Amino acid sequence: MSQFSFDLQRYTNTATSREQTRVTFWRGTVGQLGSVELVVPALEIVAVSEPREMIGAMVTGDSIPMSSFKGIRYGGRPRLAEGKLSVAGQHASFTRKALRMSRSGRALKIWAVGREYRYREEGNRRHHVLERPESRIAMTRSSTVNPERISGVAYGAVDSVDISVAILFEGVYTRNLSFRGAVISTPGRFLDGLSTLS
Repeated sequence: MSQFSFDLQRYTNTATSREQTRVTFWRGTVGQLGSVELVVPALEIVAVSEPREMIGAMVTGDSIPMSSFKGIRYGGRPRLAEGKLSVAGQHASFTRKALRMSRSGRALKIWAVGREYRYREEGNRRHHVLERPESRIAMTRSSTVNPERISGVAYGAVDSVDISVAILFEGVYTRNLSFRGAVISTPGRFLDGLSTLS
């Protein structure tokens, strides 16, 4: 079984006026696949005609297929509810069982480019795992909000699509993949929903 690790470092643009958006990038090199970048918010994937509360995250790289996630803004990231996922330029789908108690039971099931993945929280909200039968990628954030570093360890037959999906979901609000996280974030999501009605 092959194994390799990678690190992405945070960079933020300088907003010089109120009209500019502060954009955060996490950049690094992933083995022989070359450079990769996670961008939040990814302004180019949200149409001007879409509601203001929509926000996107996007992964691009030298040999990494582009993946993106677009959803309702929560905590500076798109949240899972009503989100839209694209992997390697193709529409992808995902489901989760919101009423399950365990992290395993609450894991996302993702269908992308003919593959089925599971993405779940492991240990605590800074640690996540993306897996399919042939591969596993363990992701770690240095902190929960705007981490300075996002790290990954890849096991098995990991390829560029796996890497793209694993990194992308580090830019998505996934706190409710644990039951405790869902309970903690419910009041904020409820108030956020009310603010979009006004």
